[in-house]
Amino acid sequence: MKSNICIECDYDCIRDSDLIFEACTEDWSVKEEIHTRIVNAAGSNAHDKVFCSGTSGLSITKLAELYPPKYRHQFMGMHFFNPPYQMTLCEMIPTKYTEENTSFFERMKIYADQILHRTVVETVDSPAFLGNRIGFQFINEALLMAEKYRYNGGIDYIDAILGPFTGRSMPPLVTANFVGLDVHKAIVKNLYDNTDDYAHETFILPTFLQKLINEGKTGRKAGAGLYKTVIHDSGLKSHQVYDIAHGYYRDQMKYTFPFVEEMLLFLQVGNYASAFRALVENQSAEARLCCEFLLKYIVYSLSAAKEIGCDIVAADDVMAAGFHWCPPLALVEAISTITDIEKLCEERLEPNSVDKIKKQQLLAETERSRYDYRKFVLAKR
Repeated sequence: MKSNICIECDYDCIRDSDLIFEACTEDWSVKEEIHTRIVNAAGSNAHDKVFCSGTSGLSITKLAELYPPKYRHQFMGMHFFNPPYQMTLCEMIPTKYTEENTSFFERMKIYADQILHRTVVETVDSPAFLGNRIGFQFINEALLMAEKYRYNGGIDYIDAILGPFTGRSMPPLVTANFVGLDVHKAIVKNLYDNTDDYAHETFILPTFLQKLINEGKTGRKAGAGLYKTVIHDSGLKSHQVYDIAHGYYRDQMKYTFPFVEEMLLFLQVGNYASAFRALVENQSAEARLCCEFLLKYIVYSLSAAKEIGCDIVAADDVMAAGFHWCPPLALVEAISTITDIEKLCEERLEPNSVDKIKKQQLLAETERSRYDYRKFVLAKR
């Protein structure tokens, strides 16, 4: 294969390439234009090429239909996660045309696995696929909770409740700020418009997030979003957070929640069972909210995987390799060391949600995780 070349500079390289991979903004009109140009540039040599899109949620089948019928089986989704040097996940998405000739798709799965050293998960062509469907459901619900608890602190309050000690490399709203609020909006809008599961209302974009986007405050890449860093004349830096209740930036708070302090003490000495017991048995509003989030994360992960026809093990792979979050099956094991997780779900989750998702059936189908939850549950805020 040729080295990477920007096709804006050289569309002629397509004729000599084996793999043509598109990675551009999540805008259908932009992608349509690029793939039309790719088809034209490939010309008569298109029959032996692989065409891919790195879209994070647009329909792969619809993109394939931009190609002549005889080449559509050569088109597929190849969704990498950022940053790729840390996140090894690659979701491979076939289309309905793949069945006509699976050789191109199977070759690319092998290429991604053995040459690119990716964690390959095959998923169906559904909105946001599997990793982002699970991850952004969690993140957007955390944003909605930040809006609900805006007088308790809002953004940094929720992040302090759902920090690395809960099994994620960075808090969820820090993650949204890192990804970009405009990107977050595109993903959850796609999910809200094109899915209708029991968590549908959790994909509504919070009002304050749209306000920030309108003001160009889209996150880390823009210098401000949910968080921002201010460099003072003295050279000192201060880390600030958007105050939803008052509409301005303020210094981040250093929250001290007893359940977090107790969990950290146990995690520092490797006593994971006692750490999770400290979470489950603490009856403060913050501990109960944290526990509820983790239980909903487990159940929604299993529900989403089942709904779109993936093995439940795939839910573990996408969250471990795509988000570096404690995988749902691994988290089941962590909580099950100290209590009956089915009973805990009955006690802590809203009855309507439990009924709709057939929670007992989902939890009964769990299996042992390939991942060690201790790798993800960190002794830090």
